[in-house]
Amino acid sequence: MNLSFSFIIPVFNRPNEIEELLESLLLQTYSKRFEVVIVEDGSTIPAKEVVNRFTDQLNISYYQKPNSGPGDSRNYGMKLAKGNYFVVLDSDCIVPPQYLEQAENSLSKEFVHCYGGPDAAHSSFTNVQKAINYAMTSFLTTGGIRGKRNSVNKFQPRSFNMGISKEAFERTGGYGNIHPGEDPDLTIRIWEKGYDTKLIPEAFVYHKRRIDWNKFYIQVKKFGPVRPILNTWHPKTAKLTYWFPSIFVTAFMVSIALAFLGVIAPLICFFLYFLVLLLDALYKTKKINVAFMSVFATLVQFLGYGFGFLKSTIYTTFSSKTREELFPKLFFKTKDKS
Repeated sequence: MNLSFSFIIPVFNRPNEIEELLESLLLQTYSKRFEVVIVEDGSTIPAKEVVNRFTDQLNISYYQKPNSGPGDSRNYGMKLAKGNYFVVLDSDCIVPPQYLEQAENSLSKEFVHCYGGPDAAHSSFTNVQKAINYAMTSFLTTGGIRGKRNSVNKFQPRSFNMGISKEAFERTGGYGNIHPGEDPDLTIRIWEKGYDTKLIPEAFVYHKRRIDWNKFYIQVKKFGPVRPILNTWHPKTAKLTYWFPSIFVTAFMVSIALAFLGVIAPLICFFLYFLVLLLDALYKTKKINVAFMSVFATLVQFLGYGFGFLKSTIYTTFSSKTREELFPKLFFKTKDKS
């Protein structure tokens, strides 16, 4: 296939972020022409003035629409894009210069209709952002699976860094109305249409994620309830490993209670895990304060995700209400899906 790339980037009240992203796209080593499609998702702080500064330097299109969520905004952008292969990014990403060159090289050798790339911490990130990045990507937490070459049989791309062909988009209808969770839902439907996915390790981005602990907790707390909902939509994809954060948090609380009763062996096991986590984070980040914050970030991740997953599992198993009625904050009112 003669690839023609279009970046699809929804933005919501983040003009500063989109400016950094567009500046990074100016530095692409890719020799061919590519398109940039910005979709303003009902922002009250528009990025139009920022985007206008790049119109002479990038092949860029800017669209404004009422707020309907990132999934629907990505679909909107892909329908209007002129390329035949879409690269979906979050607005809080910075793209390294070799990104498109590496993506095309990998797709030329082994073409797939959908790929994903990992994320990394940029040197400009704050210590909190670096710690959160570690918790979300380390193999010792729940984040490492989708960032490793051989860790899963089928790689599930995430929409902060996801490529999808125009053909696969048109056949699947694109993203659904759940958020978060719209990306694994789309990936599963891509598989159901007979398409393959893969990880391109070299096509990584610098993903800022949340900038403080409270926002990070809110984010992971929303991730937890999504997985049981996806399991009901796609039961063949359910795995025992999704229970790990819930089991971890429950066991950790029990170990603390047992310690008060004089049984300290279980708590020692958790102490050893956190020690390994600390040493690994120190090795990866080279900063002792970031390493300690990485341990804290992992706890926040497990607590938010674990309790959210457990609550959602109970509700979706025993309640007769629809998923939208049970978790209205996870759904944008744009499509009919029950």
